[in-house]
Amino acid sequence: MSDALPQRGGLTLRALVPNAITAAALCAGLTGIRFAITDDFEKAVLAIVIAGMLDGIDGRIARLLKAQSRFGAELDSLADNVSFGVAPALILFLWSLEELPRLGWFAALAYAVACALRLARFNARIDLPEEPRKTAGFLTGVPAPVGAGLVFLPLYIWFVSGEELARDPRLVSVWLVAMAFLMISSVATLSWGKLRPRRSRRLEVLLVFGLVAAGLIAEPWWTLIGICAVYLTMLPIGMLSYGRVRRLRSAMPGAAPGLDGPDAPA
Repeated sequence: MSDALPQRGGLTLRALVPNAITAAALCAGLTGIRFAITDDFEKAVLAIVIAGMLDGIDGRIARLLKAQSRFGAELDSLADNVSFGVAPALILFLWSLEELPRLGWFAALAYAVACALRLARFNARIDLPEEPRKTAGFLTGVPAPVGAGLVFLPLYIWFVSGEELARDPRLVSVWLVAMAFLMISSVATLSWGKLRPRRSRRLEVLLVFGLVAAGLIAEPWWTLIGICAVYLTMLPIGMLSYGRVRRLRSAMPGAAPGLDGPDAPA
């Protein structure tokens, strides 16, 4: 990990670019809250989507420039907590949950706190390469940006249909709490590395990505509903896949029985 903050102070030039992208993602998340306050919920959700896109490239650019640093990791977690924890909770509260202020506020708190707890757990394990799910190519729980995308599913449905049932604060509260538990759960979810396609299928993957990009431009809400549906369908696939990995590891010579927690050997 390179040193982004040398002893004389200040960021190195290489570290400036990825950290600037992270700061832009933070600003996008805060701007989403501003749009929600003025009841412009479409722009509020789009601001969070933009924050998610920026979050998806800052780490890759840091690795490309060899500018990874503890400072960048901490800034990224703080930005994620605002953009994918606090901002979605407030947007959904202003859109629906304020009609049921007590239950709605506790649901919003549950989601925002769960996001903070997930990011704290990630930071605590960032220097532990032997975490069993990580070494097998899986993630633990639903990532914060994905959780933010999923938690807006009632909003997407409301945008395309105008169905007031999607805005029911009781249903939105249950959905919000469910996403909170998915983020802090120990459920094994598929990572990008685990979804790496074979060489013979990469042209098809390019086609799919192109169609998704076109869909996000032409029909963003239907496309986001489809993405959410696909991801939710893949959750049990990830759990079954990791179950097979666990059984294979348990069958390996010298494997200690019952060891598959965070302290289990890889």
